[in-house]
Amino acid sequence: MKMERIEVRNAKTDLSGLSLEGVCFEVAGRQILEDLSLRTESARIGIVGRNGSGKSTLSRLIAGLIKPSSGSILVNGISPAKDRKAALTEVGILFQNPDHQIIFPTVQEEIAFGLRQLGQTRDEAAQGTERMLARFGKSHWIDANVSTLSQGQKQLLCLMAISAMQPKTVILDEPLSGLDIPTGIQLQKYFSGYPGNLIHITHNPEDLREFDFALWLEGGRLVDFGSCDDVLVQYKAQMKKWGATDDISDLSD
Repeated sequence: MKMERIEVRNAKTDLSGLSLEGVCFEVAGRQILEDLSLRTESARIGIVGRNGSGKSTLSRLIAGLIKPSSGSILVNGISPAKDRKAALTEVGILFQNPDHQIIFPTVQEEIAFGLRQLGQTRDEAAQGTERMLARFGKSHWIDANVSTLSQGQKQLLCLMAISAMQPKTVILDEPLSGLDIPTGIQLQKYFSGYPGNLIHITHNPEDLREFDFALWLEGGRLVDFGSCDDVLVQYKAQMKKWGATDDISDLSD
């Protein structure tokens, strides 16, 4: 499987990374995330934690889809929640379930939509869609109905739609969950080929083999962050410890 490298506006060396300052988020009086603070310029960031730790909430905060209750988030120097126009080219997000992301019936319409959001004309968006499909080796998909695609193919469509908009950072919110092993491996190759920054939310350390920075959430708090190897050693040891307990209710919050 070979994919032509996609040029993204501004090279990796120009990216200013991720900054969290005292980030809190609560819903109906329930604290989901509490006082998250860190700063990294790493191009490959992993976010790990058990179910219910706040990973997906953090991914939506970083993408600007929701606003923190307090604190600030900067991605490549901009606040995604406050500057939605700039966020279109700064950060994209790939959800765990592509059916929650895809809104159009055909592949062509789905990819073209994001380009139209950037202000491109209909013809420009159509040309951009054709180029993106060609880069991924999927030109024959252009007239395909989304309903005919498998789950893994839908995830790839979402990645192509995001890539067409050329964001500097793409957030992967457990996109491999529920996929069979071969499909997961194939998608990982596409993710690895993305030339911008990646933030991968997962509970599986194996998804982060090529990553250099990780942060670990537990109960909405930051347990540890730093070198991916160092953080994941501690994370895996703790998961094994909790997995050895008799009470299965301890496995998630």
